[in-house]
Amino acid sequence: MHAARAEIVANVWKVLAREGDQVGAGDTLAVLETMKMEIPVIAGVSGRVNRVLAAEGVIVQEGDVLIEIDENA
Repeated sequence: MHAARAEIVANVWKVLAREGDQVGAGDTLAVLETMKMEIPVIAGVSGRVNRVLAAEGVIVQEGDVLIEIDENA
């Protein structure tokens, strides 16, 4: 299981991935916003989105798991 994590304290501006989606390495899963900058959360692996833990409008901390991807699906 691969976890896409927040790289910085930020607001979850948009969640693009949904549970069950097939994603490829490099796909944008979500977009964080901090200090008027948009920071994409990128899939590090290809697979199926197992869980979406991020919710739009929520502030996340550095290292928080946002999305889990099952590489074997």
